[in-house]
Amino acid sequence: MSQVWNFGAGPAMLPPPVMERIREEWLDFGGMGVSLVEISHRSREFQAVLDEAKDLFRELTGLPENYRILFIHGGARMQFAALPMNLAGRSPSRTCLYVESGNFAKIANRDAVPYADVRVIASSADCSYARLPEVDPEKIDPQAAYLHLTSNNTVFGTQWQQFPDSGDVPLVTDQTSEILGRRLDFSRFGLVYAGLQKNLGPAGMALVVVRDDLLGSADEKTPLLLNYTRAAEDDSLTNTTNTFAIYVVKLVLEWMRQQGGLDVIEARNRQKAARLYRVIDAGDFYRGCAAVEHRSIMNVTFTLPTPELEAAFLAEAGAAGLYALKGHRALGGVRASIYNPMPLDGVEALAQFMEEFARRNG
Repeated sequence: MSQVWNFGAGPAMLPPPVMERIREEWLDFGGMGVSLVEISHRSREFQAVLDEAKDLFRELTGLPENYRILFIHGGARMQFAALPMNLAGRSPSRTCLYVESGNFAKIANRDAVPYADVRVIASSADCSYARLPEVDPEKIDPQAAYLHLTSNNTVFGTQWQQFPDSGDVPLVTDQTSEILGRRLDFSRFGLVYAGLQKNLGPAGMALVVVRDDLLGSADEKTPLLLNYTRAAEDDSLTNTTNTFAIYVVKLVLEWMRQQGGLDVIEARNRQKAARLYRVIDAGDFYRGCAAVEHRSIMNVTFTLPTPELEAAFLAEAGAAGLYALKGHRALGGVRASIYNPMPLDGVEALAQFMEEFARRNG
């Protein structure tokens, strides 16, 4: 079978060694004679998997001890509602602040409206989210429950390089499309959440990292399985959890440690992105969708001169083993998602294809 490079935005590629390990252990996990997906979520064998996943995340990130690591059902989209249910009560007026920098940031603030007094204090909708908005410190209400932003906008290919200073208001970030793609100081955040399906594992579950002092404020009507305090008390085992997803997360984190940790992975991610941006900037054939100063190292977005050329590009790329490059329906164009598992060889294959396509059609 010829090599296929998966540039899908999510669910995305997993590291090949992780896929091999899953296959090796599928029918016989840890010498038990049964698969991991067949054992109890309350067994000591699965508890060891869960504990190791949390320990590895803490080790890789340097996460302070006053943060809890939770696995919550439903992916990042579920957290759009769970977040205000859990935190809005910290504010006397249930005020929650949002920065609208892209498609999912907009959905996040929209989904919070039934549960909080949502205030959008900055937006880049006026430039179709090609750049990140400036956050005016004067608009940050010190009585707000939190300030929410999406740290990497996967649809438009923008990424926050510096986060706004929110003062005493907890900064909450949706890091779904960049979690562990670069080293970040987690003590800057009150809460971080991320769907697993881009940099951590399979779809259908979210990782939530929450500071201890933000627990205990959930609304009484918060569904049990979305209550962060209860999840922390129950070690993410309030009910039968997605054992397979957590197992894969553990394997991915092991792979990251074997790669050399976050500093090595970040350097490689920056190298991958720089290679593609050099091709985009080399002439007028390709046009980047994101402002240069806000470009993402996870999602590289660009367009071609005509819709016909874009269609031809995508068709020929697919035939060449460059999979899932079509841009999101909200933007169109081409999107190369180059998350942690994407190797330099895959990016080089795409870069060379882009250069050759431009030579033939420019």
